[in-house]
Amino acid sequence: MALNLEYKDLLDAGVHFGHLTRKWDPKMAPYIFMEKNGIHIIDLNKTLVCLEEASNAIKSIVRSGRKVMFVATKKQAKDIVSEEASRLKMPFVTERWLGGMLTNFATIRKSLKKMSSIDKLMKDETFLNLAKRERLMVSRDREKLERVLGGISDLTRLPAALFVIDIKKEHIAVKEAKKLNIPVFALVDTNSNPNDVDFPIPGNDDAFKSISLIVKAVSSAIEDGLTERKAERDAQKQKEMEEAKKAEDATAEGEDK
Repeated sequence: MALNLEYKDLLDAGVHFGHLTRKWDPKMAPYIFMEKNGIHIIDLNKTLVCLEEASNAIKSIVRSGRKVMFVATKKQAKDIVSEEASRLKMPFVTERWLGGMLTNFATIRKSLKKMSSIDKLMKDETFLNLAKRERLMVSRDREKLERVLGGISDLTRLPAALFVIDIKKEHIAVKEAKKLNIPVFALVDTNSNPNDVDFPIPGNDDAFKSISLIVKAVSSAIEDGLTERKAERDAQKQKEMEEAKKAEDATAEGEDK
């Protein structure tokens, strides 16, 4: 299901538009094609190469059965990120990055447990017997937790990688991942340092069309990884069943003699 993006697709989505030249990070120089009307233009050939590298690496992470956490709290990225991550059953953070979300995961897990125990309570009859004010307080508590932690409610262990939109805005998440040696894949604009992440994908991280195209391309690689993992597991199951059947037949044959 790979999205085979071409130069023209990136061009149409405006992936090549960087920031004003005075806002640039000199470390992005290798990915800049030219300067036009005071704006840096990103070399889309480099973007395609980086995107392919990132896609292959992220695909093999997913194929091994691990999770990739999507991180994008900027307005124009939230919806597409939560949509794609939910579809792929991957964890995501689109509201606010809680400091320690990775480095202090034990505390985050406590909050996730609290959320699931509130869910249990709300399904219980005793909840209906609580005073209206108490019910309201519990519901508000649940809403607050859902807003910040809803996207990672199924996370039982640290993700194997992060996929980030705008590493300047999500610098805390990037820093935490770095501390724990969790690889970071990211859409990196001309005002950021690509060396801060493991797999930079140079491109416009402000325009919805550009963000959407890159998110869908990475999601497609994740989907491929999930498909391959399922195929491998199905083949393994089939093999085990065949071996068990052979063993059964052999036993039955021995008993017949």
